[in-house]
Amino acid sequence: MDAFGRVIDYLRISVTDRCNERCQYCMPEGYKGWAQKADHLSGAEIVKIAEAACGIGFRKFRLTGGEPLLRHDIVEIAEGIWNLPGVQTLGVSTNGTLLARHAAGLKRAGVRALNVSLDALSPGLYRQITGGDVAQVLAGIEEALAEDFEVIKLNTVLMRGVNESELWPIVQFASGLGMPVRFIELMPVSSAAVLERDRFLSVEDAMGILGGFGSLEALPDYRPGNGPARYYRHSGATAKLGFIGAVTTPDFCGTCNKLRLTADGKLRPCLGQHGELDLRGALRREEGGGVALQEALLEAIRNKPETHEFNACYEPGRPMTAIGG
Repeated sequence: MDAFGRVIDYLRISVTDRCNERCQYCMPEGYKGWAQKADHLSGAEIVKIAEAACGIGFRKFRLTGGEPLLRHDIVEIAEGIWNLPGVQTLGVSTNGTLLARHAAGLKRAGVRALNVSLDALSPGLYRQITGGDVAQVLAGIEEALAEDFEVIKLNTVLMRGVNESELWPIVQFASGLGMPVRFIELMPVSSAAVLERDRFLSVEDAMGILGGFGSLEALPDYRPGNGPARYYRHSGATAKLGFIGAVTTPDFCGTCNKLRLTADGKLRPCLGQHGELDLRGALRREEGGGVALQEALLEAIRNKPETHEFNACYEPGRPMTAIGG
């Protein structure tokens, strides 16, 4: 438990800052962080940190990036974590472009939940936003459905002047597949400019757009995962709609239960504050059942702030792809 009474039992692990897409809200033009490859954790080190986390009560794990499926050993990492005593749930967040070839391996390795990014269904608009091919994402989603994961959720980042017209088609698409979709506010992690009026689309705005197609009813008890989304039922769709308003929701951090591990071995107690704790020293001192790593994890929990600083003229440091999605 942290200083504010929150039970911290969820570790999001970025296994790489590489990505095969280039969403500007995540990876700024010219970013080459992965060039410092020696700074990145090995698969064995990632599993060792997860094992230490299990020893102090962490039960929920998610593998992120960058694009985690770019790692050649992603299935081995997932299997190593799933086999640790005490793990209750293991998820992967992906852009979906490589999911068709990895879905079966991930399922066998123990992955139970997938979050797939889908910012547009229009091929041209999707390419404009991400530089990628939406057909690959749709193929990945189809393969994931065939593997029957416990939970598959779609994630859509809200961008004013870009993808407002895609929100309802994405809801209809999710309804046809029987999966929830979450709409996520831009956060000033990679660039503070995302909060400018002509770019920022709030969850309230998104609810207004979707309200034009039917009514929304809050579902306070619906939680298909471990994230901060607040879910609604829509009268014109069967998909449950989640809204993640990190910037505009006043009590957004009140139930935060997570730490983040970056691909280069930093523990970050809060996405919206710059504080980090370097685990490399603890990894070097690793002996006696992970005591040094557990002490570092406990220190990160003690240092976890009450709330983020996104609304306090926050200036980004490392981009989202380097922190972990």
